[in-house]
Parts: sequence; structure tokens; C-alpha cells
Amino acid sequence: MVLGHHLIISAYGFWFPNDPRGSWSDFVRAWELAKFGEATKVETRRSVAAEPHDRLLRQEAKESLKYPAVNFSGVQARSIGAGFAKYIERSGVIVWACSILPDHVHLVVRRHSYEAEKMILQFKGNATARLNKDKLHPLAEFAEPGESALSPWSYHGWKVFLDSESDIRRAIRYVEENPLKERKPRQTWSFVTKFTRFN
Repeated sequence: MVLGHHLIISAYGFWFPNDPRGSWSDFVRAWELAKFGEATKVETRRSVAAEPHDRLLRQEAKESLKYPAVNFSGVQARSIGAGFAKYIERSGVIVWACSILPDHVHLVVRRHSYEAEKMILQFKGNATARLNKDKLHPLAEFAEPGESALSPWSYHGWKVFLDSESDIRRAIRYVEENPLKERKPRQTWSFVTKFTRFN
């Protein structure tokens, strides 16, 4: 039985559907990326971030994007966190861990009546609304007059099903330690509920 989810939400330009390490995508939507090959779909639910790959090719693909890859600042991360908090308060979603990094977000959430995909959409939408409200949208300068800016998020997010308490604890530990891998401090968010046991 699914007890929770590890959700990974990528910023625009972070992970491509044809990333040489693999992806969970079925096809390449952006024409500027199509020249770098077809989608590299993998079935595994474990992280492939550390897999060896052609870094130069990945960088070349990133530079071919229509807009610069999004890299959230600390101030933007706080704005995203405020957007998440509003959604969590309104929906009753329980979050056991969260790390908001410059180019992606990790969340460990309890199973909810909402499907994981809907939660991802809502997290992204509320974060974007808050970035707009705070005038911190990273792609605002590229918006056409009278139109909204492109989403700062990739089209989809990733989900990993957590089927046991040990899965949940492992995911929480991974998310809490993720900033340390990027030489950043641990993060503390007021909307995170400490996990004790599943009941």
C-alpha cells in the first residue's frame, strides 16, 4: 500500500526529457531540444542523477533553450516556500520533508486523496502565484506585454511511491541532506510536519 510520495519538481532547464542519464518522459516537447535526440525514458524509480553522462552535451542542450535555465535565489526560494505553505494550509496535505534548491525541489508527502500528479501541479501553481505576487518570477522579463511569463517549472514532475515506513524515513533523510550535497545549509520550513510513525 502506498503510504506517501517523494515528489521532485524541476525548474525550467534543469532536467530534459532526452537527458543522457535518462528521464521519465515519453517524448521531447521543445523543438530546440529535439536535435539532441529522442526521449531517454527509463523505468527505474531510483535517482539517476549520479549516472555517468556527457556533461558537455547536456550543457549544449541547456544553452539551446529559448530562455535561460531557471536558478532560484534564496529570496525566491522563500517566496516558493510561502506559496507551498498556502497550498498546504488550504489542502490539508502533510509534508514530512522539503528542500527548495536553485534548480529543483524535493518534497516528501503523506498519501492524500489527491493524486501525486495533482499535488505537483498545485505546488507549482501556488509557488508561481507567490513568485508573481512578490515580483520575483525568474522569467518575468521575457513575458510579452499583457501576457503571463513562462512557467519557471518543467512540464512534469517526478514521483516515487513510498510503500513502507523505512521508505519514508529514507526519503526524508535524502531530502533533508540534499542541500548539504550542494554545500548549502539544511533547510527548515514551518509547514513541515515531523514524521514519527505512519498511522
